[in-house]
Amino acid sequence: MGLPEAAQMDSAATAITARPSSGPDYTPVVTLNGWTLPHRMNNGVKEFHLLAEPVERELADGMIAHLWGYNGQSTGPTIEAVEGDRVRIYVTNKLPEGTTVHWHGLILPSGMDGVSGLSHPSIPPGKTFIYEFDLVKSGTFMYHPHGDEMAQMAMGMMGMFVVHPKDPTFMPVDRDFLIMLNAFDIDPGTYVPRIMTMTDFNLWTWNSRIFPDIDPLVVNKGDKVRVRVGNLTMTNHPIHMHGYDFKVTCTDGGWVPPEAQWPEVSIDIPVGAMRAYEFVADHLGDWAIHCHKSHHTMNAMGHDVPTFIGVNKKPLTQKIRQFQPEYMPMGMSGMGDMAKMEMPLPDNTIPMMTGWGPYGPIEMGGMFSVVKVRDGIDADDYSDPGWYENPPGEMAYEWTGELPEFASNNSPKTILTPRPTSKG
Repeated sequence: MGLPEAAQMDSAATAITARPSSGPDYTPVVTLNGWTLPHRMNNGVKEFHLLAEPVERELADGMIAHLWGYNGQSTGPTIEAVEGDRVRIYVTNKLPEGTTVHWHGLILPSGMDGVSGLSHPSIPPGKTFIYEFDLVKSGTFMYHPHGDEMAQMAMGMMGMFVVHPKDPTFMPVDRDFLIMLNAFDIDPGTYVPRIMTMTDFNLWTWNSRIFPDIDPLVVNKGDKVRVRVGNLTMTNHPIHMHGYDFKVTCTDGGWVPPEAQWPEVSIDIPVGAMRAYEFVADHLGDWAIHCHKSHHTMNAMGHDVPTFIGVNKKPLTQKIRQFQPEYMPMGMSGMGDMAKMEMPLPDNTIPMMTGWGPYGPIEMGGMFSVVKVRDGIDADDYSDPGWYENPPGEMAYEWTGELPEFASNNSPKTILTPRPTSKG
């Protein structure tokens, strides 16, 4: 039959996969700003074709990165299959150097594990290798190179591998979202990541996208929702979701038994790991979801920029404007002004914080999106419903009347609160 088609994707929009028409039923995952790799059946084996190649990825509107990825994108397409399937994955190398694919977390033969020189020889440029194995357990896994890993992963080579349970009644959900955490160090005006960076990244992304160009998680009220998050950056990420508590139901080691699932509102994702959590969408609204490391909700940060909070830059501004009339002083009262002002930027970069909501600038970037819970969303509808309109009496508002007395304290000592003297 020859090689299966190496499907390509050059759009950064979220692609929705149809439910399976044969075999065990499952809810396909929705990869934010990504897609699922199609397969063909060949004598009972599911065949996929991964193409390792240089790609151009739109990180955000107006910013393109020259990366390495799979099938036209970084991150690569999600591979979906079912527990018990036998899969055959053709990997064609169109990179200028050898590569491999490691199937992170999957149980398989040693010779299929994808470690260059250990599991098998590196895949030379222009050659195609086959990986073939049985999927012996369900869960969320990842794939990435294990040859020149520092350079190839820094260039964007990674993707997710989801194995659905063969029993459709096991851990069912109505909506199943997938997020890969990755990061780049790309100087303004340039296109290629600095692969030697260890910790000082300036672009923190979900599926190689940056807020405000990360798609929202659209949910119908009452849906049971799963969010799967994998981390192939160089640091951990505490993912926090507003408006809900949730239960952690899966790691890359497997499913968490119901009696061991634990409640959270933030879940820390270690490096090289995956966590999945679930909740029932019973609170209408627009709810932020983001990494709780504050620098990870910013874009293109200049980490050497001094802090000017409390500094009077007026005399300095007058002098600078003699040579640069467009100079705009910022940072004396914090950095929020950056979200309000349209400042000239170098080519191929975006503001440190950006994005507008219904009431003004959101002042975010990087690893940030919105969970949009609405009534009446169809089962296969993931289109953006727009901004939520808060009902009367359910939104904070300005107060102009008399203020209640407020307490203040400037002592570093512990102050004990007296017990109440009466109930009520």
